[in-house]
Amino acid sequence: MKEKNLSRRHFLGLVGAAGGSTAVYKTAMALGLMQDTGPMAMLELQRAGPAGKKVAVLGAGISGLTVAYELERVGYDVTIIEASRRTGGRNLTLRHGDRVDEMGQQQVCNFDDDPELYFNAGPARIPGHHRRILHYCKVLEVPLIVKANIGRNAYTHEEDHFDGKPMRIAQYMADARGLLAELVYKAVDQNAFDQPLSAEDRERMLYFARSFGDLGSSGAYNGSMRAGYKSGGFGRPAEYYAGTEFGALLNSHFWERSSFSFENPDWGEPLMEAVGGMDNIVKGFVRNIKSPILLNAQVQSIQLQGDGVDVIYNHNGERKKISADYCFNSIPSHFMAGLPNNLPAEYRKGLNSLKRGFGFKIGLQMKERFWEREGIYGGMTFTSQRIGEIWYPSNGIHGKKGIMLGAYKFYDPTEFFDRMTPEERIEYAANCGEKIHPGYSDYIESGVSVPWRRMNHMMGCGTQWSAEARERYYKLLQQPAGGRHYMIGDQISYHSSWQEGAMASAEDALLDLDKRVRAATSISMKG
Repeated sequence: MKEKNLSRRHFLGLVGAAGGSTAVYKTAMALGLMQDTGPMAMLELQRAGPAGKKVAVLGAGISGLTVAYELERVGYDVTIIEASRRTGGRNLTLRHGDRVDEMGQQQVCNFDDDPELYFNAGPARIPGHHRRILHYCKVLEVPLIVKANIGRNAYTHEEDHFDGKPMRIAQYMADARGLLAELVYKAVDQNAFDQPLSAEDRERMLYFARSFGDLGSSGAYNGSMRAGYKSGGFGRPAEYYAGTEFGALLNSHFWERSSFSFENPDWGEPLMEAVGGMDNIVKGFVRNIKSPILLNAQVQSIQLQGDGVDVIYNHNGERKKISADYCFNSIPSHFMAGLPNNLPAEYRKGLNSLKRGFGFKIGLQMKERFWEREGIYGGMTFTSQRIGEIWYPSNGIHGKKGIMLGAYKFYDPTEFFDRMTPEERIEYAANCGEKIHPGYSDYIESGVSVPWRRMNHMMGCGTQWSAEARERYYKLLQQPAGGRHYMIGDQISYHSSWQEGAMASAEDALLDLDKRVRAATSISMKG
């Protein structure tokens, strides 16, 4: 058979098998197959004219605040109507004395009154490629710190594997990559590909496999220092972990569920978070918005008119109406079906096709930062137990106490934690933590839980689009109903449950409005 070089597609497939999505992305960039998107440009909206400039913003979450901030800057008359008692939507940071507005089970956060002891119950991470949220953090002067999202000294824990004992992520990743690289090495060494590599390609691939998997000179994997020291390494000779048996790694579910999620671009290090809590982003917007923000104001009706939108709302027990030229609506789509409106029938069908998401978190105040004694400074532990994940704080290092995320479940249709009392949730999370950190329960001083499907004015976290709904309704819902009513929020984006998705939706709506205003202005000037 005649020797042929690998095609780009075939080569990228091999790279993906060995190195995951990040390796493919970087290789494609190097080959010139992908281009970087570049920095986000400032929105340069046309200033509002004397007519058509009154705007109602429904919801004071991230998308609503973004719209209000940008329109106010160019002279629009903006009013923000928010159903709850606070701004921020799902951007929620809990501290000493804060109340959790869960339906039927009001909680009070009993953390110590300490600025380092806070719990981000909503957004908790800002990736470096989320340029919109980073842009506003810079403009609004919201300081950020680096968040250690991936901690190689944290654990993977599966009740049915590795004798039910936690394994350091570093050890798992080193062994998995080493053994995979050994297979690649053997295949290349024997030229066992459908399309044989050239002699030069084989040499390069063998070198790549040895480097990638930390293989010995013979191409065998016998453990790696990348898994960390078992003992010694400083005052005494280093002892390394022996390689894990390949079959045990393959039978584990960590590789399919979590290991390559580290290379998800939204988890790509370094991540960031707002100093003192993510709601400082919300506070940054509020400090810079002069327009009225009406809290405890529940929308009761939305009616399109020929030249605008009428919004009826109840503010502190009093029924009121605002007649606006434009309306930007971030009310969760699952509430819109029960809200009287005259939006077009197909538009309403699109909103009704969306499904509300699930999200659940527990924050635990620990009387000691015991995880630091295990060499864990930030990052997360994955477990097959129902709590899903444990996060270790990146702030307050070497302080006396700390707030751990004791459970994080997303898209759990069983609503397992939702049916529990707050006390039962904490007890359950404590028992799960014991299997990873013996003595875990003894460190817990207080806790608070947030089941987003039970939170007033939310009743969900993130929006689930079916492929059919996305194909049929997405572009429709991006357009303003009657040319006046815009749906916004992460629900109208490809990045549901992220602040960047909410801001992308706001940006799309603002640019559409600006295009319409400029077109109308041009026609008026010609007339």
